[in-house]
Amino acid sequence: MQAISIIIPMYGVEKYLRRCLDSVLNQTFTDWQAICINDGSPDSSGAIAEEYARRDKRFVVIHQTNGGLSDARNIGLRHATGEYVMFLDSDDFIHPQTMEMTYYMARRDDTDIVTYTYDNMYMFRLRLRHFFGMKTDKVVPFGFNHRYGPECVCSLITNDIFKYATEKSGNIFNMNRQWLVQGCQVWKHLYRRSLIADIHFIKGILFEDFPWWSAVMLKNPRATILNLPLYYYQPNFDNPESSANRLQTITSLCAGIEHAFALYHDNANQHQFQMWNRKFLWFFIEYAFRQIDSLNESLDFGVVRDKFAKLCKMGVFDFPPNNKSRKLRREILDFIGM
Repeated sequence: MQAISIIIPMYGVEKYLRRCLDSVLNQTFTDWQAICINDGSPDSSGAIAEEYARRDKRFVVIHQTNGGLSDARNIGLRHATGEYVMFLDSDDFIHPQTMEMTYYMARRDDTDIVTYTYDNMYMFRLRLRHFFGMKTDKVVPFGFNHRYGPECVCSLITNDIFKYATEKSGNIFNMNRQWLVQGCQVWKHLYRRSLIADIHFIKGILFEDFPWWSAVMLKNPRATILNLPLYYYQPNFDNPESSANRLQTITSLCAGIEHAFALYHDNANQHQFQMWNRKFLWFFIEYAFRQIDSLNESLDFGVVRDKFAKLCKMGVFDFPPNNKSRKLRREILDFIGM
């Protein structure tokens, strides 16, 4: 059994895949397996992954018909054998010490999750270069070659993940701001596999990270928080938004909200529900509702109205935590005619 299984779904990423797999191959930590799921990719992604598997048996390639990101991650989890699990999107890459740092902290602190950050400056540089029509695929992050001493890195250990996790930006006056677990992205953490083995991603939706991460938090994991930029995210510059995209965004968010709300309504204690409701739920309610202005088809409005009406009947909008969310609730009720 390996120490870490890293799950890498692949679809249409031949442009970036070698960079991604090289960042795994060049880790300072060596006790890992990389599970590469070729999700019916129409390009050469599967062949590239097979090339790496022939060179190094720690790479395992699974080929399947296209089932979407959630399905690929679920398949990867079922094949994972490591004590810990990481997720890596195949157009992104990681710092050479990502596994070394997180595994060291997990063992030292006996934590279920070790969370880190992504490099904001790298993403800003990519967006800036794209704006000016410059190439972005050869940019090396400023901190990529920096080496950390695990025993010298500051961290925070908590048994209350809800106190530090949020989808909102940290207030500059919050002394714990640097220790916020910002956002639901599943690729910013090392997980104890036993913690997440029975939590599945919802197939067929976007923003699948939100309900999945909500379920992980509900297990009340002990966590180590690192303020280190160990992940390098590649923005997608190729997919312009359309009305159809907006509709899929809204329906996906509504599906995630429905799933997560039912989970918390039935299983969370008062502290967990209140913190999740304030720090996560209403962020996604607002994000979904603000997409409506971009819809073009009257039929789309009907679909969305039905989705929000269903959430209303479930009681999703019954607990607005502040004046902003109370105002949003009134807008939603007007929209659905209640």
